[in-house]
Amino acid sequence: MGHWVFGYGSLIWRPDFPFRERTPARIRGWTRRFWQGSHDHRGVPNAPGRVVTLVPVVDEVCDGVGYLIEEDVFTHLDEREKNGYVRHDVRLEFADTDTLGVVYIAPRDNHAFLGAAPRDEMAAHIHRSVGPSGRNLDYLLELAQALRELDADDPHVFDLERRVRSLESRTKAPNAKLSGR
Repeated sequence: MGHWVFGYGSLIWRPDFPFRERTPARIRGWTRRFWQGSHDHRGVPNAPGRVVTLVPVVDEVCDGVGYLIEEDVFTHLDEREKNGYVRHDVRLEFADTDTLGVVYIAPRDNHAFLGAAPRDEMAAHIHRSVGPSGRNLDYLLELAQALRELDADDPHVFDLERRVRSLESRTKAPNAKLSGR
């Protein structure tokens, strides 16, 4: 039979689990935000990175990917999403149908929730954060690229990407000038 899981962050571009099917999907009433702290992947306990979670917004849709998985894959996903994420039942919409599925969401009351901040502050936070899974910057850039490949519009992600790329170009510019002498 199988179960559907909705991916809206790193599950889109880094599915490290077996699945029977992968297809573009969306859910209604939610929007993606870089409001969750990452103490275990894109940051460390005393300096968490910022990763995405979903927050409820009535008139919004969130585009991502649906994966059809076997029950035993939840053991791996529960471990992967352990830093504040919990399973929620949702209705996944596909191009020609819809079905019930599961999504991992980090609610506001979880221990790692960072919440909203000014966009420049969030961009600087993402730019400087690094954890066991790599640079937080790479997480953002991979997500932005994956959303483009899905032809998904996400102003929050794309605005942060623009701001972080601007920071990245400013920090690399002095080194480029020095090496050119």
